[in-house]
Amino acid sequence: MSDSDDRVVSEVAAEGAALTQDWVLDVVSRACGERNLEGRRVLLIVPDGTRTAPVGAVFKALSKCIGGIVSRMDVLVALGTHRPMTEEEICRRLDITVQERRKDYGNTRFFNHEWDNPDALTQIGVLSRDDIHEISGGLFEMEVPVELNKLVFDYDQLIVIGPVFPHEVVGFSGGNKYFFPGIAGPRILNFFHWLGALITNIGIIGKKDTPVRRVVDTAARLINVDKLCFGLVVNEGKAAGLFAGTPEFAWSEAADLSSELHVKYKDKAFSRIVSCAPEMYDDLWTGAKCMYKLEPVLAEGGELIIYAPHITEISKTHGRLIEEIGYHCRDFFLNRWEEFKHYPWGVLAHSTHLKGAGRFEDGVEIPRAKVTLATGIPEEVCRRINLGYRDYRTINPEEFASKEDEGILLVQRAGEMLYKLSDRPQG
Repeated sequence: MSDSDDRVVSEVAAEGAALTQDWVLDVVSRACGERNLEGRRVLLIVPDGTRTAPVGAVFKALSKCIGGIVSRMDVLVALGTHRPMTEEEICRRLDITVQERRKDYGNTRFFNHEWDNPDALTQIGVLSRDDIHEISGGLFEMEVPVELNKLVFDYDQLIVIGPVFPHEVVGFSGGNKYFFPGIAGPRILNFFHWLGALITNIGIIGKKDTPVRRVVDTAARLINVDKLCFGLVVNEGKAAGLFAGTPEFAWSEAADLSSELHVKYKDKAFSRIVSCAPEMYDDLWTGAKCMYKLEPVLAEGGELIIYAPHITEISKTHGRLIEEIGYHCRDFFLNRWEEFKHYPWGVLAHSTHLKGAGRFEDGVEIPRAKVTLATGIPEEVCRRINLGYRDYRTINPEEFASKEDEGILLVQRAGEMLYKLSDRPQG
């Protein structure tokens, strides 16, 4: 099997069931058996803790299948621009204890991606002005340097392990997204995040063929190391499907299953949504997914409340910048571009995605709806960054249950399931 092959080894559980470890081992064994991995140096690229998936099941299966024949098998966490993970956190991600790591996986090195360290990156090419013009549908015409974590070039085989969900920037996560932005440099990731912001969250989330996905796949063709991808589709925390092949083809089949399992349709929009963030989102940067996945069913003039008492800061890596620019709709930035264009475009994109759609007329920003934080972030900070505030101690989420007929929606574990209106065209 080479990177150009379109064959996918897969296993999909029956409805309501989950893949067993034996099924996972079978998929891994068949996928790896088609490659000559003996004596090769292998780098596993995995998500951080902000994604739900049994990554450890695939890691253990790989260890069993190839751990004894490869010369190296290390792990790189595809952080994007998230904070680094500790050794203990990486062990939890791989579903092993620290003791097991030292006893059974002592030769496996753990690495965090360093997106903001120029010495950790290398430029592998450039997307030309013509490339960008075509890919973006004419929205941009500029050169985009493609930088990647140079660690990958110390290995003969790259293996991506990660879940596929609807995604606000690229349409569906997974596949080559684990390279860009997972282990990429800031220039390309800032570019395509802003490209996604221009198209808007509602315009891109839950769609397979998007300009941003085309940027990601085009950039990935510049990586001249063999690539294998294990795309997981999760249902209620358990593996419902596992697809192995090239990042492009494994991702495509996983995204098809994700579109069936991870999208909930509602017949009407809601005037109020209480969106409860799980503990895996430990700042607003990641907890903002609780808005992204629900914006399509938020009514004009409605309110979305992010309920997350455990979140106490805006971002562990970008907080200072966000406090400077605040949260605004896309058109606010476009109409004041000279003032904001020097900020990282990825930060601007995050700002627009959390604020949601809106207009800018006669010098006034007019958001389509209101976003309110019921978190551990102080009220004065919420007001300063242009978001609403409610004391989380005054909210009992259960009081909002079973009120859909009144125009109120409660989502207990928000951030991964996409909600869409049933009368809208499906992406």
